[in-house]
Amino acid sequence: MSYTIGGPPRLFGLVPCAGSGLRAGTDGPKQYAPLAGRPLVAHTLEVWAGLLEVEATLVVLAPDDDRFEQMVPQWQGPRCWSARVGGLTRAESVAAGLAELAVRGVQPHDWVLVHDAARGLLQPQWVRRLMSACGDDEVGGLLALPVADTLKQAGDEEPARVDATVPRAGKWAAQTPQMFRLGLLRAALAAAGPQVTDESSAVEALGHRPRLVSGDPENFKLTWPGDFALAERLLATRMAPSS
Repeated sequence: MSYTIGGPPRLFGLVPCAGSGLRAGTDGPKQYAPLAGRPLVAHTLEVWAGLLEVEATLVVLAPDDDRFEQMVPQWQGPRCWSARVGGLTRAESVAAGLAELAVRGVQPHDWVLVHDAARGLLQPQWVRRLMSACGDDEVGGLLALPVADTLKQAGDEEPARVDATVPRAGKWAAQTPQMFRLGLLRAALAAAGPQVTDESSAVEALGHRPRLVSGDPENFKLTWPGDFALAERLLATRMAPSS
């Protein structure tokens, strides 16, 4: 697929899918762990395949990944891209994915929406909410939720004990997708280094203020073993016939 330089910005998805998922307690990478009869990442990618506003979505895999095509055989066609260029950290995988997008003709002014492979309960309307809010924004933004719980700062000892209570006013919990222009995001990640944990943090470090767009509590990242049970229940609720 080739593109003409210039013109209005287009939208592309990028799904880093190269992690090991050790905290999830699964047998192998958590993106391939079963969720409601399918691999977790298959739920994630189903949403991106259906977002026709997005020109194409690139899945960034580990160089030694030998399971993706078997686990997600439906990921094929001109809008479904993959590349085995992932790194040791999320930031390295995203940076490598951005470089791959540039090779494939994505321009610096085009938008890239980066989404965690492990947020498998994503709904298309949440992505469209982000795209609508940020399409004319100078910086870009991310889905996030205002923090409702009281926050505690723990000390270093085990078992953990409270060192302080952190004011929650103005605090938001970051989600994905996070939407930034390819050129800005490449520069931000190059400056921030491999340990930055999300795209917004890297953009913020350059002095920008990304837009916060209301997400949804169900758009959580499956990280711990109990998260899979909760996700199963939520998916069952979605599929239940309405009375």
